[in-house]
Amino acid sequence: MEIKAVIFDMDGVILDSEKLYVRFWQEAGRSCGYPFEKKHALAIRSLARKYAVERLKGFFGKDFDYDAVRNKRIELMDSYVNEHGIDLKPYAESTLKELRSRGYKIALATATPPERAKRYLDSSGLYDYFDRIICSAMVRLGKPEPDIYLKACEEVGFSPEQCIAVEDSPNGIQSAYRAGCKAVMIPDMDEPDDKTREMTYAVVKDLKELLDLC
Repeated sequence: MEIKAVIFDMDGVILDSEKLYVRFWQEAGRSCGYPFEKKHALAIRSLARKYAVERLKGFFGKDFDYDAVRNKRIELMDSYVNEHGIDLKPYAESTLKELRSRGYKIALATATPPERAKRYLDSSGLYDYFDRIICSAMVRLGKPEPDIYLKACEEVGFSPEQCIAVEDSPNGIQSAYRAGCKAVMIPDMDEPDDKTREMTYAVVKDLKELLDLC
């Protein structure tokens, strides 16, 4: 079936922000007294709050104070971003511009809250490339459930089979795959394992290579 739309995750795909989340989750967790490591931050990439809480309590015990750690992470990351900004992933703007010139609908499906997503995209000059922006707050269940990609497909007016979904994390790939989209992974913080790879339509090295699929 012909591809009509491309739906992007934001962090780690369009913006080089995943490394910041990983860094500041660790710093926030440790400041709150938890032995937070990189593996713990990677495990909750793209996860909706409900699932992130469950996973972190699995790591640190049922008394893990998710809100305290998350609020500290937001404080630390906002301070950094306000001073340094967020870098784009390689070929982000040129890829979005090319997809637009080819007539594709372009959407965003992100776990980031709407106000912050808009702020990040505005500051990076990418906001106007997207026909629709869907955040996990707009659906009943966030990633890895399929709701956000089903909503994105509905918003752009095409079936999941007509949509490529671009992700960098296993949780995001699972969400896109379960929705029925053609899930494409661009590895960022780690490579896909065998289970994740089985759910992908393709694994490409960067956004420029993604254009070969469109």
